[in-house]
Amino acid sequence: MPSPTPEFHYRIDGPAGGAFPGHHRSHGGDGGHEFRSHAPLHDAPDARRLDLHATLRDPFGNWIVRRFSQRKSIPVVLVADLSASMGFVGAQRKLDVLADFAQSLALSAWRTGDSFGFIGCDEDSRADLALPQTRRRGAGASLAESLRALEPQGRSARGLLDAHRHLPRRRSLVFLASDFHLPLAELGAILASMAAHDVVPVVLWQPAEFALSATRGLAQVREPEGGQRQWLWWRPALRERWADASQARRAALIESFRSQRRAPLFIEGAFDADAVTRHFLA
Repeated sequence: MPSPTPEFHYRIDGPAGGAFPGHHRSHGGDGGHEFRSHAPLHDAPDARRLDLHATLRDPFGNWIVRRFSQRKSIPVVLVADLSASMGFVGAQRKLDVLADFAQSLALSAWRTGDSFGFIGCDEDSRADLALPQTRRRGAGASLAESLRALEPQGRSARGLLDAHRHLPRRRSLVFLASDFHLPLAELGAILASMAAHDVVPVVLWQPAEFALSATRGLAQVREPEGGQRQWLWWRPALRERWADASQARRAALIESFRSQRRAPLFIEGAFDADAVTRHFLA
């Protein structure tokens, strides 16, 4: 019997917009139950919400009413890198981890009352895997099945540069999932193109990507996107440079995200729904 799909909790930094009721705080609507502010009766003409205590305290003698905000839903979108490097297999296959994340996110959005959509990109946007915004409960399971069956062939993730064209018009929560083996200038352009949305970069790595099996000797390395293979003679000095380069890449990514005021979520190994919840509570 398959194990149940885990859920996690997420939130956005500011008030939600739109017209659909949901879980997230907003500054709009008058049919909710969350107190927002006081206002003169002529600005908010609803005598049912009169506040007599506030009226007696008003120095101008106005009738004062309470105003309430309605909680609203948001669009949740997973934008994913589907280039060849995402086919890397360590303890887990990156695309399988992405599939687990997508299935959990879709279920979490459904439970929260939000719509869910998916945009997959390699060299271009993948229309065959696109999922328009939906509130269908089983959308995540079918998407995860497609991702697990995918054999990525794209030689780059440049399609991410145009992913913003397929995002909803209103402010959305966007999970940008990739291993981010791409130029930092390109990453900056991708993040800038999504500036109108709340973006959570999800870094999918496998420890085996950065580990070396032998202290010295011949080792075969492969370029993650193009697939070119090369033999290198590992020696202690080169091994140390390799480890330093891996740490430098991590630091550079974090700095790029912070420059755009984005807090990255690192998933190094298997997907852990509780770790995603902790990321939003930090």
